[in-house]
Amino acid sequence: MSKPRNINKYHFKVGNKVMHGGITNNLERRENEHKQKWPKGHILKVGNITTEEGARSWEKTEGFS
Repeated sequence: MSKPRNINKYHFKVGNKVMHGGITNNLERRENEHKQKWPKGHILKVGNITTEEGARSWEKTEGFS
């Protein structure tokens, strides 16, 4: 049985600067949470939707965890 692919990888950017990177199953909610700290920012989805395991591996590789 394959694992569900329901996790997005993202960068939260203000202008051209990446302020945060992470994973989520709800991009809109996560963007709103980050906007509490960086109101002028936005989420940029990275790659395709993936499994939680794949997303966590990416997060470690990128240095966000």
